Amino acid sequence: MSRLAATWIPFALLIVVPVAWTAEKPEVLDVWPGKAPGENKPIGEEIVKETKGNKSITNVSKPTLTVYRPAKDKDTGVAAIVCPGGGYNVLAWTHEGEEVAAWLNSIGVTGIVLKYRVPRRPDQAKDKPPVGSLQDAQRALSLVRAKAKEWQINPKKIGILGFSAGGHLSAWASTQFDKRAYETIDAIDKTDCRPDFAVMIYPGGVIQRGKEELAEEIRVRKECPPMFFAHAGDDRVSPENSVRMYLALKRAGVPAELHVYSTGGHGFGLRPTGKPSSTWPKSCEAWLRVQGILPKSDKAASATK
Repeated sequence: MSRLAATWIPFALLIVVPVAWTAEKPEVLDVWPGKAPGENKPIGEEIVKETKGNKSITNVSKPTLTVYRPAKDKDTGVAAIVCPGGGYNVLAWTHEGEEVAAWLNSIGVTGIVLKYRVPRRPDQAKDKPPVGSLQDAQRALSLVRAKAKEWQINPKKIGILGFSAGGHLSAWASTQFDKRAYETIDAIDKTDCRPDFAVMIYPGGVIQRGKEELAEEIRVRKECPPMFFAHAGDDRVSPENSVRMYLALKRAGVPAELHVYSTGGHGFGLRPTGKPSSTWPKSCEAWLRVQGILPKSDKAASATK
């Protein structure tokens, strides 16, 4: 089994999360103008499954961005691309995608859910993360930044937020922004793909399997953006993934914050469980304000630059 496989546990119980959608219907746009790089062999129709209120998606060959905007009186001009988890096999679309966008909206952030390519293609190595997912994340960051003026987003406050395998993807994109994983295809690819901040929630695959070193694709250095980590101590996806990366960032002089909670398991997302891990959204919001990404008060930022 791959070091990034099967890192998502579906919930058996749907817990309602307050939703902060605006009246506007979310905009959906394609990540690529045509076929995504390397998509030469069909993998079948996209599959969407829904079980007890939880939607999951697989067989993704046409990546998209779904853009959820906060209410105008709360909009801070900050945006975050959301990468759901699912072991690079499926995307946990509801509780690690749509619900996360709703939370981001509630704190004045535009939540942009990335439907990236899964699962691995048959010709891809099972012990390495799929490069197509990184291509999608890099292109998404450039696309959002290219749309910043149109969407009234601050181009210097565009981050990435991921869960489980999506956390790995966020860490990957946050450390590989200087090496685009595909050939430039248009003007959008000339726009910077470095996230301005990154949030990793119970990431997996960040360290090498059976070792303490970071995976070879995670290239921590001083140019990396500020990062926030949340993990449960009893997670079967070891919290060392977050701890080791936090320590590497600290040594590189990159601002980072780490929370390892006593209990919480894996896949808790935003849903209240009564366990310490449920407090991470408040801690993350406070961190975003301390970093100057969100305004220090609840007042929305004025005009974006």
